[in-house]
Amino acid sequence: MDGDLRVLAGGDGEPLLLLLHGLGATGDVWAGWRPMLTERWPGRWLAPDLPGHGGSAPLPEYTFDALAAAVRPLVEPEAVVLGHSLGGVIGLALAAAGAPVASVVGLGIKVDWTDEELDKAQALARRPVMWFDSREEAAARYLRVAGLAGLLAADDPAVVAGLVRQDGRCRLALDPRAFGVGAPDMAGLVTRSTAAVTLARGELDPMNSDEQLGRLGVPVVTLPGLGHNAHVESPDGCLTLLA
Repeated sequence: MDGDLRVLAGGDGEPLLLLLHGLGATGDVWAGWRPMLTERWPGRWLAPDLPGHGGSAPLPEYTFDALAAAVRPLVEPEAVVLGHSLGGVIGLALAAAGAPVASVVGLGIKVDWTDEELDKAQALARRPVMWFDSREEAAARYLRVAGLAGLLAADDPAVVAGLVRQDGRCRLALDPRAFGVGAPDMAGLVTRSTAAVTLARGELDPMNSDEQLGRLGVPVVTLPGLGHNAHVESPDGCLTLLA
């Protein structure tokens, strides 16, 4: 643990690579990266559970700035941030707030939101915590919420890290209020960033498009044949984003 955050770590030296997962997931989704980082990343890496996820404490209110402030103590000078979806926005928020970040890679960020989508997210944020009588039911729910169904097995350590057992029942570790974080001001975040910014997406990601990302005026990388959770589907393919 690092303060109120559960943090996975590895490697030695500099630069620091900060890996930030998406909404509903945990730092364990980067497990497939560990062998490659040992061989190909020259410095340390950290993969925290974001606030309200996994083993990390919840926040009183979920905003991009509040999430960025919670992980900022992990940042070291010249750090590189690779964030998926929500994690990518948090990386941009760190750089926009003046954290000593050299570069940010935002993977799979949803940049265009409809009113209907935002209303649905707010409704999810208002729902009470759901309890399940079996771990299997909770694991299935976790995989759907994190967008990992079909990518990870129900007994994968990343799924285990995303669940809480209590009194014979099981629930997601995710604080449902995190769904209420809203839509990011992507243009403003990119403009205020003090770091080099690259946006990336899986070719098959339905959450965004090349045209949407291209409007933001920064380099865009499209990863062939991959979907929204490209970092889980193909760690090796996504590691090229750090070149």
